[in-house]
Amino acid sequence: MNWRLFYRAGWIRAAWMFCLFAGIGFGLVVLFRWIGGWHPILKWSDLVLVSLLVAGPIGFLAGIGTFDYWTYYALGRPTRPEDHSGHGAHSWRDYFRVNTDHKVIGVQYLVTTIFFFLAGGLLAMLVRAELAKPGMQFFDNQTFNGLFSVHASLMIFLFVIPAFAGLANFVVPLMLGAPDMAFPRLNALSFWLLPIAGIMMLSSFLVPGGAFACGWTGYVPLCSTHQPLGAVFFNQGVQWAGASSIMTALNFLVTIITMRAPGMTFWRMPLLVWANFTTSLLVVIATPFIAGSQFFSMFDHVMHTAFFEPGHLNGYPLGYQHIFWFYSHPAVYIMMLPGFGIMSEVISVFSRKPIFGYRLMALSLMAIVVLGFSVWAHHMFTSGMSAWIRVPMMVTTLLIAVPTGIKIFSWLATMWGGKLHFNTPMLFALGFVSMFVIGGLSGVMLGAVPIDIHVTDTYFIVAHLHYVLFGGSVFTIFAGIYYWFPKMTGHMYNERLGKLHFWLTFVGFNLTFFPMHILGTEGMPRRVSDYAPKFADLNMFISLASFGLGASVLVFLYNMITSWRNGPVAPGNPWRALTLEWQVTSPPPVFNFDEIPQVIGSPYEYGVPGAQHAILAPARATEVGGEVPA
Repeated sequence: MNWRLFYRAGWIRAAWMFCLFAGIGFGLVVLFRWIGGWHPILKWSDLVLVSLLVAGPIGFLAGIGTFDYWTYYALGRPTRPEDHSGHGAHSWRDYFRVNTDHKVIGVQYLVTTIFFFLAGGLLAMLVRAELAKPGMQFFDNQTFNGLFSVHASLMIFLFVIPAFAGLANFVVPLMLGAPDMAFPRLNALSFWLLPIAGIMMLSSFLVPGGAFACGWTGYVPLCSTHQPLGAVFFNQGVQWAGASSIMTALNFLVTIITMRAPGMTFWRMPLLVWANFTTSLLVVIATPFIAGSQFFSMFDHVMHTAFFEPGHLNGYPLGYQHIFWFYSHPAVYIMMLPGFGIMSEVISVFSRKPIFGYRLMALSLMAIVVLGFSVWAHHMFTSGMSAWIRVPMMVTTLLIAVPTGIKIFSWLATMWGGKLHFNTPMLFALGFVSMFVIGGLSGVMLGAVPIDIHVTDTYFIVAHLHYVLFGGSVFTIFAGIYYWFPKMTGHMYNERLGKLHFWLTFVGFNLTFFPMHILGTEGMPRRVSDYAPKFADLNMFISLASFGLGASVLVFLYNMITSWRNGPVAPGNPWRALTLEWQVTSPPPVFNFDEIPQVIGSPYEYGVPGAQHAILAPARATEVGGEVPA
C-alpha cells in the first residue's frame, strides 16, 4: 500500500483528518462538560456544533491542503522553492484539488455555485408543488418552512454572491493586466470554505427535527430558541460563507489597488473592476455584522444566553433585525453591483459604442456604497421599532434609486444609435434591464411607508425580491457566463441553444413571478403552506409556469457541457472587445500575459478609429479576430 496517499494533500487525507478533528472536538466537549459538572455529558447540540460544524470542517481544509504552505512556514521549516505545481489546470483533475490559479478558482466557484443553484431550484419546485392547490399535499408545515428557508439561503449565500465572485476571480486580474490575484493561497482557501457552507445547509434536512425553518433571515427568537438543531446549521453555514466572502473581498481590494498594469489609472479601469472594487468595500464593511448576529443567535440556542430572548432575561429581539438588515440591505447591492459591471461590459461591446457617462457610472457605484448603509430599516416598518425612524428611512430609500437610475439611463444611452448585435449575452443584458426596472419600480413603491405597511409579508414582496434578484442578479450571471465562456473554455457555445435558453427563462420568469404582484395586493401572505381557495387559480398557474422555468435550466446545462467538450475552437477575441482579457489566447496562458501590458486609453472606445485600450507588444497591438461584424 502506498502510504504517501494518506499523508499527501488530497481527498484521502481530507477524509481522515475530518474524522480526526471531529473526534477531537467531540472529546473536548465531553471533557469540558465533565470537568464543569454539566449534565447531560453528551449534549448533542453542543457535540454536533463543535465536532461536525467547526472542528471537522477545519480538519477537512487541513487535509485538502489549504494550510500546507502556511503550516510549513509557521513550523520554521526551510523555504521550499516554488515550482508552481499547484498553479494552473493541465487536466480535469486539477479542478478537484487546491489550486492557486485565479482562472481555475473562478471555474471552481462557478461550477460549485451552479450545483447549489440546481439544489435551490429543486427545493423551489417542491415549494411550488405544495402550493399548486389549497390544502396540504405533500409536506407538513415544518418541512415546508424548511424547504423555502434552505432554498432562499442557498440562492443568496451559495449562488448569487459566490457566482459573481467566481466570474470576477477569472476576469478581474486579466482586466487589470495582473498575473494573478494578490494572495493566491488565500484565494484558494476562500473557495474551499464555500462547499462546506453549502453542504452544511443541505445536510440540515438530515438532523432530528428537520432543516432550519425560520426563513433565510433567521429572525429571533423563533430561530434562536424555538427551532430544532437545524437552526444551528444555518448559523454556521452563514459563518463559513461569510468568511469566504470577506477573504475574497480583501483579495480583490488589494489586487485592484496594487496590481494594475502600467498606465491603468482608476479612470481607465473597466466598469466591471469598479463594480467589484465597490462590492468588496461593501463586503468588508457589512459582512461582520451578519457574522455577529448569527453568533449571538447561535449562543442563545446552544449556550442559553439571552442576547435576543425577551421577557425577564431582558434580551432585545428587535436588535437582531437591526444588525441583520444593516448587513442584508448592503447585501442586496453586493448581489447587484457586480451584475451592473457585467452589463456595462456586455452592452458596450454588443452596441459597438463607448459606454455613456463612464465617470458618472463609476461615481454612482460609490454613491450606492455610501447610501446602502442608510436604508436598512425600511425592512422593519412593521416591526415595532420607533415610529420616528420611518420617514428618514423612507427618504433615503427613495434617494438611493437616483444612482441606480443613472446606470439605467446610461445603458439606454449607450445602446441608442449603436449597432446592436443580439447575441445571447446581449439578450440577457436586455432582459436584465427590463426586469430590473420592474423590480426597481416596485422597490420604490415599497419604500413608501403606507404601501409597505399594506403589502408587508404578502406575495408582493416575493415578486419584488425575485424581480430584483432573479431578473437582476441571475440574468446578469447568465450574461457573464455566456460572454466569457469562450475565454474560460477555449470553445464557443451553441448560439441557437443560448437564445432558446434566454427566451425560455425570460418567458417562464415573467409568467411565474408577475402574477405574484396580484396575489400580494389581494392579500395572500407569503411563507404559508396553505391558503384561501380564492387564490387557487393563480397559484396553479404560477406553479405550472415555475416548472417550465426550472426546465429551461436543462437547456443551459446541455449547452455548457457539450460546448465545453465539443464546441468550435474560440478565437482569442470573438467579440472584438477592447478590454485586456480579450487580448490574450482563449483560454489564457497560465500566468495570463507573456508581456506586461501597457495601458494607453479607455476600455470602451468602440467606433473610434485607431483607438486602443492597451498594447502587449508591437506585433500584437492591432490583433483582432472574431464573429461580431464591424
